[in-house]
Amino acid sequence: MIAEKGEKASQGAVKATLFLVPTPIGNLKDITLRALEVLREVELIACEDTRHTRKLLSAYGIHTPLVSYEKFSEKKKASKIMEELAKGRSVALVSDAGTPLISDPGSVLIHEARDIGVRIETLPGPSAVTAAMSASGLSGAFRFMGFFPRQKSAAVREIMRMKLSTDHTVFYESPRRIIATLKLLDEHLGDRPVFLAREISKIHEEHLSGNAGDVLKQLSIRSEIGEVTVVVQGADQESVIDEDVVRRRARQLIDKAYTKKDILRVLVEETGLKRNRIYEILQGLD
Repeated sequence: MIAEKGEKASQGAVKATLFLVPTPIGNLKDITLRALEVLREVELIACEDTRHTRKLLSAYGIHTPLVSYEKFSEKKKASKIMEELAKGRSVALVSDAGTPLISDPGSVLIHEARDIGVRIETLPGPSAVTAAMSASGLSGAFRFMGFFPRQKSAAVREIMRMKLSTDHTVFYESPRRIIATLKLLDEHLGDRPVFLAREISKIHEEHLSGNAGDVLKQLSIRSEIGEVTVVVQGADQESVIDEDVVRRRARQLIDKAYTKKDILRVLVEETGLKRNRIYEILQGLD
């Protein structure tokens, strides 16, 4: 298979392929046959944690060499991997779990590889985002925001966006922070439906639903929470442009001494509405 891809890549500057290979988010049986084939046939596997990836490879008798590629030294590690690609050696990029670049490193490597004509091929496979979205029972457009912001001001901006958008929102949260995040959602979103999936595909997988307060009560009795993915249902169409909500948010910003110019900028960013529309809503605001 790798040889066939190499033939296609020969039209570019480099006869090598960079494969983006999703790996299981829990159950090792979720690996695809094609992913196993690629991991066996490439000449190098770039991964976040070699110890973690080696467990997966050992389970399937794969002995391809590994090289560490983690976010804190991404630029430096990308240069070494680029040297291998430039020699025509195909490389697979994997995350510790799930699909590469979905809140995981890989951006630097992909851009540099594309710049020199390396063929880039992505494989479909496990992703906590799509697994949670599917299990939530919600359909329609959704926005994935990565990990929920740690800074409270940034978190409130994201919640305002949820409040005013019909798109569902999906995000990751750490076990240590999920309780505080649910409290914040409960405070600002009230009865808005929330779905929480923990330990997806693992033995203790669990789904919780209700408003944020309901989910918080269910979750607070757990001694161990595990990895969490949250889906917040989008706003009803009728409430999307709730002018009172926009005005209340503007007053919050006024109280924090934001200038009119900054208030317009923040509200455009948070709501997705046009600047002129925001200006109209705020006319007459003290």
